[in-house]
Amino acid sequence: MGLHLNDGGDDLVESHEINVTPFIDVMLVLLIIFMVAAPLATVDIKVDLPASTAKPAPRPDKPIYLSIKEDNSLFLDNEQVAKEQLGPLLDKLTQADKDKTIFVRGDKEVNYSVLMDVMDALRGAGYLKIGLVGLETVQ
Repeated sequence: MGLHLNDGGDDLVESHEINVTPFIDVMLVLLIIFMVAAPLATVDIKVDLPASTAKPAPRPDKPIYLSIKEDNSLFLDNEQVAKEQLGPLLDKLTQADKDKTIFVRGDKEVNYSVLMDVMDALRGAGYLKIGLVGLETVQ
């Protein structure tokens, strides 16, 4: 037996809470996108890298990897190349930007002379910024 009087105000009640559901949905979609895209951004050439205790340097947006396998075969990203083709292929990949860093991934069984020949070929092509890639170890 209650009586409800209308005082003429709004029937809508203000909510003082933030709705985070759209934010969570966007974050989950971005997480899934990065989980799918991350393996695609790595190099698929299997190389047994030597370990290093040096502090890792920051990784560029789109690194260019030159891999030297145990049998001295060269791979530019995922494509096998001859040492003589390095200059033109790197010019094509970098749009002739000689200031790009080329990351060399050498198997630990590769002879030092082979590594130096590859670095000389890079230097001869005009690429003076060379980064050597190794495994990180815990001290």
